[in-house]
Amino acid sequence: MHLAGWFTQWRLRRTRAKYPLPLDEWHQLVRSIPCLRNLSAVETAHLRERLVRLLDRKTLNGVQGLRLTRHMQVQIAAQACLPILNLDLSYYDGWHEVIVYPDSFLVRHPVHDDIGLVSQSERILSGEAWEQGPVILAWSDIQRDLEQHEPGSNVIIHEFAHKLDMLNGRANGMPPLHRDMRPQAWTSALSTAYQALQDQLEQHQRARINPYGATSPAEFFAVLSEYFFTAPKLLVDECPDVYQQLKQFYRQDPLHRLHREEAGHDPRQ
Repeated sequence: MHLAGWFTQWRLRRTRAKYPLPLDEWHQLVRSIPCLRNLSAVETAHLRERLVRLLDRKTLNGVQGLRLTRHMQVQIAAQACLPILNLDLSYYDGWHEVIVYPDSFLVRHPVHDDIGLVSQSERILSGEAWEQGPVILAWSDIQRDLEQHEPGSNVIIHEFAHKLDMLNGRANGMPPLHRDMRPQAWTSALSTAYQALQDQLEQHQRARINPYGATSPAEFFAVLSEYFFTAPKLLVDECPDVYQQLKQFYRQDPLHRLHREEAGHDPRQ
């Protein structure tokens, strides 16, 4: 075996020893996370391997007194790996840390006005992703997503979608598309849906897509990614062209998984 290959296998064995995942415990964890329940047996096994490699490459740290247990780390990593299940782990290259707060956290950003004066903008966030920096999450919001299972709500998928978006530079709603994808089709589908959401909000209509998605194209892509993995039928109903673009980008079909479950097929078989 080539030296680099041997070293990779050694690191994987070391990480598996650090994060032992007996099959019964792993399947129980998968069943406890709504967006993972419909995965096939092959997909579940692939996710487990992807998770081990992610834990080997990233450091997950609790702050403000939060102690991340092994179970908590695995819960986070499993959901973080879902978007790249059929992509390469290199999509998460260029940064090294996930920081987890106990609760929503305050962030301050400088704001420049038209005449150059700088002020501080304060926001309470449940997650944040920095370009070439860490992913920051709030554990209370992670728990809420697991327990309440609101359609289109998954803070981990949201922030890791931002990381994918940033692979082309600053997040703008256009991650690096695959060679078999047409940028014009992507832009048309997402721009049309983005404008439709903004029109609904301006007309004070009830929107089925989270209004936070109308904040910017970057937030729209991250919000749509949440719906793609947690509420695919709703996304297809509201934005069918967007669903098809995300299906091509993520190389997954969550709606097919949902239909398989509704038909009574056991995804573990």
